[in-house]
Amino acid sequence: MILVLQRVSRARVTVEGKESGAIGPGLLVLCAVERDDCEEEAAWCARKVGEVRLFQDSQGKMNLSVRETGGEVLAVSQFTLVGDLRKGTRPSFSHAAAPERARLLFDRFVSLMKEQGLPVKTGVFQAMMEVELVNDGPVTLILHRP
Repeated sequence: MILVLQRVSRARVTVEGKESGAIGPGLLVLCAVERDDCEEEAAWCARKVGEVRLFQDSQGKMNLSVRETGGEVLAVSQFTLVGDLRKGTRPSFSHAAAPERARLLFDRFVSLMKEQGLPVKTGVFQAMMEVELVNDGPVTLILHRP
């Protein structure tokens, strides 16, 4: 799985003009499932999202997790993160998981975050979505387990 974590003051996803998910302060997580990913990968990523320290403590240091701040998570599936541009000018998505497999692992990733007690909202899998966010910092990190 490839995740892009963005610390946000707010974020929302709309599909065909209707809001499917919105959060206040927390993390926007863009998620792509790769061909060889398994449930272990989803569990590792879900744990990391809950534990990664991207929020400022009283001394202004990034020392708090989304859980510790009471923040929310907006998880959005985005297979294009798997796109490979090393050859030519058109991205190759050959490393992306098949849609059925990707949906299962994305849904498992979301449910595992919820099991940790994180308030999680989502976009709509395989839909054309509009994602709006106010990046706080800006803070943006890529999480990819080698």
